[in-house]
Amino acid sequence: MGDEFKEFENSAPTLSFDMPAADGAGAAAAVQEEPKAEEVQPKEAQLTEEEMKQVDAFVDQIDLTNSQGIMNYGAGTQKKMADFSEKAIDNVRTKDMGQVGDMIAGLVTELKNFEVEEDEKGIKAFFKKSTNKVTALKARYTSVEKNVETISSELERHQVQLMKDVATLDNMYKLNLNYYKELSMYIIAGKKKLEQVRANELVEAQKKAEQSGLPEDAQAAKDLASLCDRFEKKIYDLELTRTIAMQTGPQIRMVQSADTAMAEKIQSTIVNTIPLWKNQMVIAIGIEHSAQAAKAEREVNDMTNALLKKNADMLKVASVEAAKESERGIVDMETLKHTNETLISTLDEVMKIQTEGKERRKTAEAELEQIEGQLREKLLQAAKN
Repeated sequence: MGDEFKEFENSAPTLSFDMPAADGAGAAAAVQEEPKAEEVQPKEAQLTEEEMKQVDAFVDQIDLTNSQGIMNYGAGTQKKMADFSEKAIDNVRTKDMGQVGDMIAGLVTELKNFEVEEDEKGIKAFFKKSTNKVTALKARYTSVEKNVETISSELERHQVQLMKDVATLDNMYKLNLNYYKELSMYIIAGKKKLEQVRANELVEAQKKAEQSGLPEDAQAAKDLASLCDRFEKKIYDLELTRTIAMQTGPQIRMVQSADTAMAEKIQSTIVNTIPLWKNQMVIAIGIEHSAQAAKAEREVNDMTNALLKKNADMLKVASVEAAKESERGIVDMETLKHTNETLISTLDEVMKIQTEGKERRKTAEAELEQIEGQLREKLLQAAKN
């Protein structure tokens, strides 16, 4: 709603008589009278002194015998009220704010459902998993951020529209107040005129009919009374229209309040919810980096401790073996004993063999001497023969 109601703007309430539609022309009567001292302005009207002067001047323009004028009495304001209401309805038809609530709900759902699931568990492939997790977190954030930015842009557009509507509703309220005052001026002027006619012209006509006894005088008095009744009904009709105008004011303020509340809600979402979510995402990624660093440090420490334990165990074994070897002689005592025993046994066997060899040689020598003797004897015998 921008300048949709500009055509209805009017600087001040205006009155006109015997015109099918009020357009601001003939706003005041040529003759302006000061209000009488005894006249009290109705509290419901709340008219200014200038407006009351306009009412008093307008009273003299009212002619109850002018059928066309009475028929159109206040009709211009009623017509503007009808056109005003139709224009307002058109604007309501073209404005669908239900989608704003859906957008905010969708935004909240989008942010609430944001999470990154891990496919693997345990500490297997830790560094690879950590990198993948951060990458997945950033990718998911980028995806959600696009949706959030789209919704945010739409919300900003609706916020701008709502603020325009709030400003326009202010103008509508002023216009409605102007119509209310204008109707009140018609009503007050009409009641004053009706009171004057009934108190003066109608009383005189009735007296004249009573005095003359003529039927035409009686009919004239009756016709004037009927005109007064007809005009009274017209004033009542304007009072009904004024009541509608009076009810329209709070309704406009209610719509304006709702639009303002929705604009504030959108503003809060744009300046609080979305930045807070982005900040939390930065913190979440930072926490993930910190957690990964701590986990990596823990893994390194665990591996270092395990390596130290393993090296300590190996060092123990090596140290013990080295100590054992360092305390050993070049040749073990058992080896020396064995060698000595073997050597003694060998010597014993060698000596035994040598002794036996000597004995066998002695025996052999004896046998050889015997053999040689036998051979010599044999040879001697042979020589003798």
